[in-house]
Amino acid sequence: MDTNDLYGLPLERFTEQRNALVKELRKQGQREQAAKASKLRKPSVAAWAVNQLVRTQRREVAELFRAGDALQNAQAQLLAGRGKAGALRAAVDAERVALDQLAQTARGLLSSEGHELTSATVERVSETLHAAALDAGARAQVQGGCLARELRHVGLGERAPARGSRAAGHRGRRPAATKPVSADARSARRESAHEAQAQARRDAERAARDLRDAQARRDRAAAALHDAEVLLSSAREQAAQARRKLKEVQRGIEG
Repeated sequence: MDTNDLYGLPLERFTEQRNALVKELRKQGQREQAAKASKLRKPSVAAWAVNQLVRTQRREVAELFRAGDALQNAQAQLLAGRGKAGALRAAVDAERVALDQLAQTARGLLSSEGHELTSATVERVSETLHAAALDAGARAQVQGGCLARELRHVGLGERAPARGSRAAGHRGRRPAATKPVSADARSARRESAHEAQAQARRDAERAARDLRDAQARRDRAAAALHDAEVLLSSAREQAAQARRKLKEVQRGIEG
């Protein structure tokens, strides 16, 4: 067993097996490796679930990453003035579907391993996978399957290339009466253009976040409605059983 194998074990076995690995490495004289292994942190429940998904659901995880790449591309196209809002919405939806499928798998995984299945834990799993879908650094951490703590994404991908460079270098003809534009004026125009671009980027990111939040609220409401319907059905069945038992008792008394 090596350090990579530790993160594929059931969570409750991590500490015991890590300590056993440290002991074995020391026995073999590999003190530097033993020291590194001794510092390995036991994963949080959410990080452990992400590790298992990466190790066992390779196709689904790859689909999520492709959806994340498509989402970043759609955003970049929109910010560059070449894309459409509908394409961005479709990309957001596709990433959400891939994310929801993995979150559902995580629920089953956590439940089957006896871990407490809370909405907060599942949400942290989703946030970590979302970060990996949209951020290269987070993806590199997640792909190793050795995550110790969950991650969180704070934006929607890398910046789009700056616009306006061609226009800034273009030399067109001016009417004779037009005064040359001063360096300060050109600098002010560039600054204004950059600020407008930054604001457009923030607006696009905010709109995408709002869309994701609305979809998440919709999904939670749908799940709550389903749970309520199950409880209502169960209560009705129990009430029906109680009425049947009451009738049986009454018939016994009358007989």
